[in-house]
Amino acid sequence: MNEIYVTGHRNPDTDSIAAAMAYANLRNALGDREYKAVRIGAINDETKNVLNRFGFEPPEYIKNMRTQVRDLDYDRPPELNRSVTVDLAWRTMREGKIATIPILNEDSTLYGMLSAGDIATYDMQTIYNNHIDGLPLFNLLSVLEGQLVNEFGRLPEEVSGDVCIALPQSYDDPTLLSENSILICGNQPELIKQALDANVSCLIICQADISPELANHEGPTPIVFTPLDARKTARVIHQAIPVQRVCHTDNIICFNQTDYIDDVKETLLKSRYRSYPVLDEQGHVVGTLSRFHLLNPRRKRVVLVDHNEAAQSVPGLDQVEILEIIDHHRLADIQTRQPIWVRNEAVGSTNTIIASMYQERGVMPSPKMAGLMAAAILSDTVMFKSPTCTKRDIAMAERLARIARVSVEDLGKQLFSVSGAETKTAEELFKTDYKQFHISEQNIGVSQITCADSSSLIARQDEFLDMMRKLKETNGFDIVMLMITDVLLEGSHIYYVGGDEDIKQAFSVEPKDNHFFLEGVMSRKKQIIPMLTALWG
Repeated sequence: MNEIYVTGHRNPDTDSIAAAMAYANLRNALGDREYKAVRIGAINDETKNVLNRFGFEPPEYIKNMRTQVRDLDYDRPPELNRSVTVDLAWRTMREGKIATIPILNEDSTLYGMLSAGDIATYDMQTIYNNHIDGLPLFNLLSVLEGQLVNEFGRLPEEVSGDVCIALPQSYDDPTLLSENSILICGNQPELIKQALDANVSCLIICQADISPELANHEGPTPIVFTPLDARKTARVIHQAIPVQRVCHTDNIICFNQTDYIDDVKETLLKSRYRSYPVLDEQGHVVGTLSRFHLLNPRRKRVVLVDHNEAAQSVPGLDQVEILEIIDHHRLADIQTRQPIWVRNEAVGSTNTIIASMYQERGVMPSPKMAGLMAAAILSDTVMFKSPTCTKRDIAMAERLARIARVSVEDLGKQLFSVSGAETKTAEELFKTDYKQFHISEQNIGVSQITCADSSSLIARQDEFLDMMRKLKETNGFDIVMLMITDVLLEGSHIYYVGGDEDIKQAFSVEPKDNHFFLEGVMSRKKQIIPMLTALWG
């Protein structure tokens, strides 16, 4: 509940995943145990290989960051078993000033909801109907603070009958001494003898001396002694029934901890209840939710790494509390509710910035973490060949590699071998490193595949273009582009659909069959997007 999520962008590359893991690790090492690395997209093959090499599991996948019921400070009232007495339930609600309380089955799942109104309604009904069916003897002893006088007899587990008080003027009432009577009396020896002879359902003796003969009574009638007076006994005896007979069980509206607040609000607008049970993933009751809990919901707390653009970030970003942004891209359109810490530096990799933060705080990354961060820098700088690469990136990658006891060259070769390209669909390859951009009312999608040999990918250009046309139509993009960046050629093959004139003007090229090659172009961030921004800006 108090976690702070650290996440990269929606289609995470190695730099994005490693940055989230490295920053969460740094903050936790400094004593901030709330930070948790997560991801908001699928792990690509390059990142999988790097994580496997250094012995890491992928971060947990988060579908979105919309506010959920689990993010609310909902009430956690006592939860009562359905077998407890109405008396106990009422005292619990009164002492805790609780208007509604969940009633549970034996396995902690929901049986019903009990409100003060339910108890009041039942209590009013007992004024006109003094009959009780199936009253557990144990419950009766509890509410009467009583003692079973003939406890060694063979007695029923439950008693039923009309609750009667033995007043002198009622002795002639034929219903008073019958098997269908729960008789309340005082120090009335003759009446007590008659009641036992008549086998009344239950005999309750109030504030009187108990003769030894009663303890040895062998009849079917339970004899109960209570220190309460007859008037109070007659009232509270009705409170001895199990609460399951009083609580509301039909059409109960429940919410799960994973339900989204937007959906909960719609449901609440259509119902009239004061509070609603909250269930966990196993169906166990964990609390109750009322309307006022929705007035000021606690938002999920998030640190964004390797991006600062809403289209690339987690769905539901408008419902989170952004605490920090650590990035090396252009400043985009994310807005916050209050001032936050932002660290944006002109380097080739977010991990270069985070490695600097390790140094500044005097924390040495473990060899495994250092290896992961070094791989991320190599990936984002295309083995130091990208124009975004700086001397800081090179120095930091080499320093981290020494800590990890790995070779920068060997790590780079492993990174840029496109694993399983022959068996993957064009869409799977395209979405390996894919980002969306909104520039001056233009919506574009740009994918980049970096490899050491581009020939096998170029041979599939028709597959890529067909898939890109469908993507453009489905998402309403103005332009969809694919960069196949060849590390050895030190350039990128560019495939595109849409915006022919804009493409020609932005890159000063004459494309053929929606394709052209840009020598020296290795970076989507620093070479492709700025050219389009300059054109449309």
